Amino acid sequence: MIGIVGGIASGKSLVAAQFGKLGCAVVDADALAREALDSPPIRQAVVARFGAAILDDAGRIDRRALANIVFADGASLEALNGLVHPYVLKRTEELIARHRQNPAVKAVVLDMPLLIEVGWADRCDRIVFVQCDPARRIKRARRERAMDERDFKNRENFQISLDTKAALADNTIDNNSDFSTLVRQIDLIFSEITKK
Repeated sequence: MIGIVGGIASGKSLVAAQFGKLGCAVVDADALAREALDSPPIRQAVVARFGAAILDDAGRIDRRALANIVFADGASLEALNGLVHPYVLKRTEELIARHRQNPAVKAVVLDMPLLIEVGWADRCDRIVFVQCDPARRIKRARRERAMDERDFKNRENFQISLDTKAALADNTIDNNSDFSTLVRQIDLIFSEITKK
């Protein structure tokens, strides 16, 4: 199993998708978290904890409104994680089991922002750290997630340090250049993994 780690907006999902093109099955924890928030019992529990102000006009959880609350307060983030993480981890287990039954799948890739924090690093055969300069990541977060620098820093403060992530990694991918350079790095790592 290959775990992808890195800072916010470093390009982890892009790297995971590229591994997917090489025959890996990608488990996307962010997609599973969205699925969890759409699940009626979890949605009800989240609304009970954080109030109806986090709902949009359609009655769905507005993830941005929720993020504004939880990333301003550690206890709120912990409460949300307590509601969402069990679902995400259970679904991850189910998907891993399913993908391992498929002989066409060359490896399972975990695109899980809190991979190390939830203790799953030990379950991976390989940890790949996606390195990207802070200025580039902030610019990308602003463009792709409408996140300002304050939001970006607040969220990053709730994750373990990038130095720790880099130190735990078996490989580092530099995502400060163009796409073809990124792809070459991924291809190299994948060929090294599949040789073993």
